[in-house]
Amino acid sequence: MQKRLDNQTLFSDYVLDMQDVEKILLSLSPWDFSEAVQNRHKGFENEMLFIFGKMVRLLQRYGNQEENVPLYIKINKFMDGFVIIISFHKQRRRLRFHFKNIHDKESGQ
Repeated sequence: MQKRLDNQTLFSDYVLDMQDVEKILLSLSPWDFSEAVQNRHKGFENEMLFIFGKMVRLLQRYGNQEENVPLYIKINKFMDGFVIIISFHKQRRRLRFHFKNIHDKESGQ
C-alpha cells in the first residue's frame, strides 16, 4: 500500500495533472534510464519493469514555490506494445543512471 500512497502523495503535494504527467513521460530519454528489473509479483515473473529517474520542476500545492523534484518512474512494457505506468512518485532513494554517466563523460561534463 505504501507504493500507492507515494503515487498519490506526489499529486497532493504538487500542482500536477495528467497533461503534466504525459509531458514528463514523453520527455524521458535514455539518459533518464536507471535499470530493468524482473517483476517480483507472483504470476508476473516473466515481465520486465523499466525504472527511470527524472528531475522536474514542480509547483508546491501549498506554499506557491517551485521545487526541483526527483521522480521515480517505473514502467511495465508488454510484448504487444502496451505500457503501464506502475510508479510515478518522488524518489525515496538515489538512482544510478548508467547511460547518463557515459553521456556526461563523452560530452566532458
